[in-house]
Amino acid sequence: MAQKKREDKIHGRDGKVFQFQDYLGEFVYGGIDGSVTTFAVVAGAAGAGLNSHIVIILGFANLIADGFSMSVGSYLSTKSEIQNYEKHKKIEYWEVDNLPEKEKEEIREIYAAKGFEGELLEKVVETITSNKDRWVDVMMKEELEMSEENRSPIKMAATTFASFVILGFIPLLIYIWDYFVPLVNFDLFVISSLLTTLVFIGIGFLKSYVTQTNHIRGIFETILLGGIAAVLAYFVGDVLEQLFV
Repeated sequence: MAQKKREDKIHGRDGKVFQFQDYLGEFVYGGIDGSVTTFAVVAGAAGAGLNSHIVIILGFANLIADGFSMSVGSYLSTKSEIQNYEKHKKIEYWEVDNLPEKEKEEIREIYAAKGFEGELLEKVVETITSNKDRWVDVMMKEELEMSEENRSPIKMAATTFASFVILGFIPLLIYIWDYFVPLVNFDLFVISSLLTTLVFIGIGFLKSYVTQTNHIRGIFETILLGGIAAVLAYFVGDVLEQLFV
């Protein structure tokens, strides 16, 4: 038990978060896209000198449209992986039923390449091929290098959409506040930037947890990429404002 706990900790499987590990990654990347793209809209609007209600309209249009688009992409991608796995699995079952000697020889070659030989190799082959389900499972993993996708396409899509909308909404908060309760002598874009930076820090930390990389590096990369997107959007908005307004 102690050994298993140590292994779980090494592989990032310790704690309650692991229960949601498969969907945590999708939440992180949906949140990154949501916050970065929405903040880029805010930055572009700020560069063009647009009013709060215009920023809100553009921001919400981006949240709903892009969030839905991303969730659909996540759904189709996950479903395609499941269907592709099942297709190849059926093929392997057919080959095991109709070409058993050929498939048995492939098992032998796979484990011979791993260093098994002689009587031990034959015992391994016999053990694996004595059970059809185990045989097919080994062929899927060792020959085709495919693993079964256990995540729900609907849950993946819902996670993506929720994270995109929730985290992407934060850069708009101060503009919504200003719309209902005008803020005098406040730079809305600066406040939005600070709020978004906090989001980037949180997302960067979660990203580093998912990828098992350095936390500081994960935070820095997220802030850097978000900042670059915002700077580009701001200056594009500024240039367009000067050209057309």
